[in-house]
Amino acid sequence: MAALREPTFLILAALAVRPLHGYGVIQEVTTLSEGRVTLQAGTLYAALDRLTAEGLVEPDREETVDGRQRRYYRLTEDGVRALDSDLARQLRNTAAAGERLRQRRSRIAPHPAHPPMLGGPATQPS
Repeated sequence: MAALREPTFLILAALAVRPLHGYGVIQEVTTLSEGRVTLQAGTLYAALDRLTAEGLVEPDREETVDGRQRRYYRLTEDGVRALDSDLARQLRNTAAAGERLRQRRSRIAPHPAHPPMLGGPATQPS
């Protein structure tokens, strides 16, 4: 399976715990992303339609609140597998990048703020 785009990953993650209606998904995505991703309603519903067509989410139930229809969505088992697979991919990438940074840091010695001057106190014989 191809890597999930961040909004798709976050929508699936938002639905991992319990079914949510559209506005609930928007709020949960904002929370999960610490405010970095804010979905607009049109973007969300287009994504939910696509994810439904792909079999990753499905409608759970509908209810009427203040005269407005609310549709709840839930993650399917295929959605759970897709989320789990992409999470594992991201964790592998994060571990690989972390290891590369550790290797870089161990190879590059920190530069002293003021290197000793030739003939200065650091090089005087004792």
